[in-house]
Amino acid sequence: MDAVLQTMVDEKIGPGERKREFLKLFSSFVGLKDGIALRSYLDVIMSSLVALDISEGESVIISVLSPKIYLEAMRRLGIKPIIVDTNEYGLLDPETVSEALKDGVKAILYYEPVCQIPSSFVDIQNMKDVGLPIIEDITESIGSQAESEGGDDEGDKGAEYVRAGMLGDVVIAALEEDGIISSGGGAVAVSSKQEVIERLKKYAELGAPYIELPDMNAALGIVQLSKIDTLLERRRNIYQMYMQAQRKSDTTLFGSAAPLFTANGYGFSVIVKTRPDDAIAFANKYSVSCRRTFTGSVGQRYQDKYDRFPHAIAFITRAISFPLYPFLSKQDLETIQRVISHIS
Repeated sequence: MDAVLQTMVDEKIGPGERKREFLKLFSSFVGLKDGIALRSYLDVIMSSLVALDISEGESVIISVLSPKIYLEAMRRLGIKPIIVDTNEYGLLDPETVSEALKDGVKAILYYEPVCQIPSSFVDIQNMKDVGLPIIEDITESIGSQAESEGGDDEGDKGAEYVRAGMLGDVVIAALEEDGIISSGGGAVAVSSKQEVIERLKKYAELGAPYIELPDMNAALGIVQLSKIDTLLERRRNIYQMYMQAQRKSDTTLFGSAAPLFTANGYGFSVIVKTRPDDAIAFANKYSVSCRRTFTGSVGQRYQDKYDRFPHAIAFITRAISFPLYPFLSKQDLETIQRVISHIS
């Protein structure tokens, strides 16, 4: 509140110094150089596609779990989506991506759902070896990490952890109210490649100041980044509590349960054996606002295509999510854990 009020008192609530400060802090946090902060996730997706020089009529590979907004961004640019299955953790698989390659495929839009990231430097390198530029969407994965042995790239040597943001030529994130980092709306696109950064900035300049993130929103993001370690620790602790409850149930955890993986706590999702609507009704009975995890995904229209998307269909049709916020009360957490432990 103080940050926003100070911005209003300064009478500079539009795009300005605080936007630049937020962008600098965000870029540093994900280990990249610079980029743009815009008012809409849609514009950030479109700017990233333009920055990779993808032209009308060309194609981009996306996972079937990707948010529907990807399709709208591509439609506006005349780009064709190539929709493929995921692996058992909900991520694009290098082998599946390679099989989908054809003339006109120019890039990968790599969505990381509900805390998930590549599990090792080997996984990252295998995806890079496909040979296409990558837009990595870390909206739901920022702050997740996986302990891994060194990497093949010069920048990775000696690194101890794989982190969200290490894969993409462009890294994007939405900043909506449910995000790990929220500015109350908007999104960012950052990179370490100078030519990509210049193209991103050119896109932003074409619509400036009307598409740039306002300082009032950026002020919220700055405060969140200043407390990110505390917020992540709280989210991770809650995620671990939920995992302990889930082990008592007859459900399957969505994503990785590997000991070396540390989820950011963006959300908590399980795959149920019963009808999802019955599981949701059971949660609602105890005032827990459970929901289907992938109702906003591209895959909603492909629920009967099990032969085409054998991994992802189970996630689309039977994954449900539970509330996970840093400031849930002790009583709320206990109730949610009891519900998770009794769902089947």
